[in-house]
Amino acid sequence: MFSAMAQDLKAAEQPLLEASGLSKSYRRGGGVFSSQAGGPRFAAVDGVSLQVSEGETFAVVGESGCGKTTLARLLLRLIEPDSGEVRFAGQELLSLDAAQLRAARRQMQMVFQDPFASLDPRMRVGEIVAEPLAIHEARLSKTERWERTEVMLERVGLSRDSWRRYPHEFSGGQRQRIGIARALILRPKLVVADEPVSALDVSVGAQVLLLLQDLQREFGLTYIFISHSLPVVAQLATRIAVMRAGKFVEVGAAEEILRQPAHPYTRELLAAVPELLRA
Repeated sequence: MFSAMAQDLKAAEQPLLEASGLSKSYRRGGGVFSSQAGGPRFAAVDGVSLQVSEGETFAVVGESGCGKTTLARLLLRLIEPDSGEVRFAGQELLSLDAAQLRAARRQMQMVFQDPFASLDPRMRVGEIVAEPLAIHEARLSKTERWERTEVMLERVGLSRDSWRRYPHEFSGGQRQRIGIARALILRPKLVVADEPVSALDVSVGAQVLLLLQDLQREFGLTYIFISHSLPVVAQLATRIAVMRAGKFVEVGAAEEILRQPAHPYTRELLAAVPELLRA
C-alpha cells in the first residue's frame, strides 16, 4: 500500500515534459542544392534543458532566429535532435518507434504561426479539424466525427456550419481559431503554440490569447508558448525561458523575469517595452 502511494506521489511530481541537453545544428547555406553543403555548421539549439509541469504555461521568448521554433519541433519530435533526451509523461520520445510515436502524438499538438499556410486550401474546414480523429480514432463513425467537429468549432467561436466552408473564406483570426480547433479535437495534454498571434492584428491577437486562456482552464491544458513578444508572454506565462543564439540565458517565474531580470539580454528585451515596467 505504501509503495503504491509512493509511486502515485512520484508520478504527481514528475514533469509532464522534460528535455535534457537538446542540440540541433545545421550547415550554413547547406540546402540540398547549395554549393556550401560542406560548410561550417551553426547551432540552432545548443544544449537546452527544461521541465514543464502539468497545467502551466511555459513561455520561450527571444528574437527571430534564436532557435525557438527549432526547439518546439524538437520537443514534439517533428525533427530529430543531434543529441539530448525528451521525455513526455514518463516516456522517452526519442526511443519510440513509428507506431508508438503516433500514439504519443495524440497527447501533443501544435498551433502554428501562420494561419494562412497551416491549413490545406483544398480541404473544407470540417475535414481539416476532423482529420486527427480520422487518424487516431478510426473507430468513430462519420456522424460522430462531424458532431465532435461541430462542437469544437463552436467552442472556439465559429458557427457549427463553418465546417462546410474553405479556409480562404475566413479571416486570419478565424483561421487561427480553426487551427486551435484542430489541435484540441483530440483533447491533448500538451499544446505547443508557435507564435500563434504574430501574424494577426493586435486586437484580433488579443482575442485569440483570451480564447487560449479560457481553453486552458476548461480542458486542463499545458502550454509551451513560443513568442518574440514580451507583452504577449506577460499575459499568459507562468514561467519564462529567455532564449538567445540557441541557448536559454535565463529561466524563472514570469513575474520574477519581468520585474527583476538577471541577464543583460533580458533587460534589453524589457527596455524595448517600457510599459511592462510601469504595469
